[in-house]
Amino acid sequence: MTLTNQPMPKTKQLLVIDDNSDVVEYLTEMLTTSGYRASGETDPQRALQRLETEHFDLVISDVEMPGMRGLDLMPAIHARKPGQLILLITAFGSIDLGVRSLQAGACGFVTKPFSLNDLLASIERAFRDRQMHREIVRIAATDKTTPRELVAESPKMQKILQLANRAAQINSPVLLTGESGVGKGALARFIHEHSPRAKSPFLQINCAALPFALVESELFGVRKGAYTDARENRPGLFVEAEGGTLFLDEIAEMPLAIQPKLLQALEAGKVRPVGAGSEVVTDVRIIAATNQPIEKALQNGLMRADLYYRLNVIRLDIPPLRERLSDVDLLADQLLEKAQTKLGRNIQGISAEAMRWIRAYSWPGNVRELANTLERAVALTEHDTILLEDLAQATQLPIDDNFPGNAATQSMTLAELEINYIHRVLEITQGNKVQAAKILGIDRGTLYRKLGDET
Repeated sequence: MTLTNQPMPKTKQLLVIDDNSDVVEYLTEMLTTSGYRASGETDPQRALQRLETEHFDLVISDVEMPGMRGLDLMPAIHARKPGQLILLITAFGSIDLGVRSLQAGACGFVTKPFSLNDLLASIERAFRDRQMHREIVRIAATDKTTPRELVAESPKMQKILQLANRAAQINSPVLLTGESGVGKGALARFIHEHSPRAKSPFLQINCAALPFALVESELFGVRKGAYTDARENRPGLFVEAEGGTLFLDEIAEMPLAIQPKLLQALEAGKVRPVGAGSEVVTDVRIIAATNQPIEKALQNGLMRADLYYRLNVIRLDIPPLRERLSDVDLLADQLLEKAQTKLGRNIQGISAEAMRWIRAYSWPGNVRELANTLERAVALTEHDTILLEDLAQATQLPIDDNFPGNAATQSMTLAELEINYIHRVLEITQGNKVQAAKILGIDRGTLYRKLGDET
């Protein structure tokens, strides 16, 4: 096995935990050869002791071990080291285990048997994702034009933008709801850029993307020495967004344990950094968003009612693209222009036949799916006009009589068209839901919910 071009520096320290000493020896040797500083333990309790006194950039742990399973080990590690990156190795590679691993605090999991390259790719992805989580999006408020994602030819979207303009002038929290891909992030930026806070920071964070143990410190900050890895004072987003807007995306995924602290910050205008003895006064406007049915999250106990009512002062429900068909033509035109500028292509337009299909399709992934489809079509086309065959290639699906707008499906409801299309995508991807979600332009959670609603 040739190990070359591994980009990670030797300063990265890894701890391997597995009850099989041969596995520990092999992995630590291979990881060391690949440019890491790796050591291992066969006893989870000894590993926990080392974590209390030593720094590790990543822990790689087996799931099934005598005395303590990997899923049980994670909370024990995070109790000692909040924010510790943990990658799980398992022979039981199911979607259920993956979901439970991520919910428990893992940054990912690798299924046996795996190659060394598979493991190295997972390690690099873990470090890359951590860096992305810490690089909060900052948007310069220099352009107050309406974003492409907020085309408002339809009466529904015109009303939304009118309400957004009014909401921009006051400081009350705003709750944005709507399916994945409808443009909640774009609307949040629109509100900020049309508000008196426009010259101050706009920061956004995806509450579902951060590991549980990092949410509190990312939001409220941390003081040096609060826990082992807290080597310096770090301001949270409430402080960094001072005078501006903080956009909390996927608010329904906010851990329940953090929700009271968020409510207190909203009520009092103060935050207490982790490990601090006093509070910090903040002046921040909150915009929250969710693609989940927010009332269902309340009923299921995933969101506190008091936090919901505090956020739900001004609520804007963004309609799905299938309910604003008069926006589709202008959206397609603007997104095509954006795609060809990005890719350096000169595309004259979209053929009439292709445009009829675009208008007829239900777009379960909404504006994001339309944008991704057109970008792929621009990248792959060999013509100066987007043709129907280019859309077929871009969606990786045959556009035939089973597709929306054709005679075979004219009697179907929108819901039936949508689920029909989802099943066609799953057929092409041979049941691979991750790949299917990418093609559809939606996240996996939305795909699972749509398939669940079918039953």
